[in-house]
Amino acid sequence: MAKPSTDTESIARNKRARHDYEILETYEAGLVLQGTEVKSLRNGKANLADAYGIVKDGELWLLNLHIAPYEKGTAWNHDPTRTRKLLLHASEIRRLIGAVERKGLTIIPLELHFRRGRAKVVIAVGRGKKLHDKRADLKERDAKRDLERVMRSGR
Repeated sequence: MAKPSTDTESIARNKRARHDYEILETYEAGLVLQGTEVKSLRNGKANLADAYGIVKDGELWLLNLHIAPYEKGTAWNHDPTRTRKLLLHASEIRRLIGAVERKGLTIIPLELHFRRGRAKVVIAVGRGKKLHDKRADLKERDAKRDLERVMRSGR
């Protein structure tokens, strides 16, 4: 499980993930990146909105993570949406493979950040929400907001 720490520098967040998916477990994974990708990430040029994870040949891969080309890059600049390998412990990979292949769950990236100078991505195993689940969450959030407003004004 990913544990938040004070030495992280956030780059990008997937705001729609918690709205579209029921999050069951989270993990922090390393990313295999090229040099210009790291420089672009340091400038905060990343988008997780369409990204998702897949299992191929016993390894985890992150697809559609958009890292903008580095402005000062040359002809050897990276492809913005290339497939990137995720680095996890073998036991975590086995657990994720089981969840994806047997239970039909999805791997969703939640946040991209630097931890001690290394690029990390917080991935989650989730199940897609149906429309009625999303509506129920909105009603629950509105009720909670109203309750907090009443509690605040009652003091």
